[in-house]
Amino acid sequence: MAKKKWKREESEEKATPAQEMNNKPNNKRKRNNQVFPFGNYRNYYGYRVGRDVEEDPRLRIFKKEWFEGKDCLDIGCNSGVVTVDIAKKYNCGSILGIDIDSDRIEEAYWYLRKVVKMESGEKKHRTDSSVKAAAKVNSSGQGDTFSSNEGTNGISKDCPPPMKRDLSDIVYFQRENFVQSRPHPDKSFDTILCLSVTKWIHLNWGDDGLITLFSRIWRLLRSGGIFILEPQPWKSYENNRQVSEVSFIPPPLFSALLTLAKSLSIFYFCLF
Repeated sequence: MAKKKWKREESEEKATPAQEMNNKPNNKRKRNNQVFPFGNYRNYYGYRVGRDVEEDPRLRIFKKEWFEGKDCLDIGCNSGVVTVDIAKKYNCGSILGIDIDSDRIEEAYWYLRKVVKMESGEKKHRTDSSVKAAAKVNSSGQGDTFSSNEGTNGISKDCPPPMKRDLSDIVYFQRENFVQSRPHPDKSFDTILCLSVTKWIHLNWGDDGLITLFSRIWRLLRSGGIFILEPQPWKSYENNRQVSEVSFIPPPLFSALLTLAKSLSIFYFCLF
């Protein structure tokens, strides 16, 4: 998959993910009465988790083994904060975030650039500190003796330090309507996330859209794969009934729907 190119940002200011999104330069004039029928809100994470929260609370519930070294898909990634933070915290093999809104995808790449630049600065600082510490040890004469399996820098020849991959080599984003886009038979994933998305699919495409969502996820999951689902509560539908007047299968029955459609044994079903 081709990666989107970008120019490096000049700002070094560190902020929480929510603050980062609120500080993002907006080159387009937006009307105050803008409607988001797909839940594709701008600054979504700012009002969901709070502007001063360092980490999305959902990341504290996730387990390392769901993501480490795995190929992951985040459906409805919005501005990509959770997508990038999962890759950073759990060291995914790869993670693809998709969203129906091209503006949110642009913001996601903006956030990824910021995090990559911050990590690059932190890595350089750690390297400079290590070099200074090593020079200090050598100048004091304390670094002259090593065990038989150590090299000249006191590091084991058999266990070289692992090279941590750059986030820009792990995280990708693309604009896609997951329900209506053409299937990708050549793609598959170990872990698929669908966080606070089902209500919007339900309101726009009804029960058929929801069944399509689950069926496509089942086809994309590898054997033994993990499906992490966060459905919105039924009461939240009332605030958005202007999108659709169709009656729906209520969220508490989603697990039964999954069982009927395909074997639930391959899903990890989470209600946050």
